[in-house]
Amino acid sequence: MKKNLLIIIALWALSMISNAQMIEKEIKYNDPNEPKSIGIVLYSNDVETIYNAMRLAIYSQEWDNQVSIFLLGKGVELEGLVQENADIKAQVESFVELGGTIMGCQTCFQSRKQSESKICKVSCIQDLYDLVKKNQIVLTF
Repeated sequence: MKKNLLIIIALWALSMISNAQMIEKEIKYNDPNEPKSIGIVLYSNDVETIYNAMRLAIYSQEWDNQVSIFLLGKGVELEGLVQENADIKAQVESFVELGGTIMGCQTCFQSRKQSESKICKVSCIQDLYDLVKKNQIVLTF
């Protein structure tokens, strides 16, 4: 009986240690002072949405995070919005100056009869897959 009780106590203690280690890892993972890699999939052509996504991307870079943006669907229309909207243009320029990467879906560009881009690297589905797979955090806008 005592042996069974000791085994139960030992197993309980091990589970508590394991839980404490998991909690510690979660806290460390969420530590805002520890740099992360962040991928942003931007599929909107809404000016306010793009502006706020870019603000977050720039802010994240200022905290030493690596940020990559993939333009998908309507997101590739960012190209035209940069030419029309000074605020969006300033945000994109700041993002790139801080070392950010912008990629755009080749198929989405083609469906809009655009063959090249001045603000991003025309990319393929493999690049989107890599962004999702390699980044610790992936956000969509």
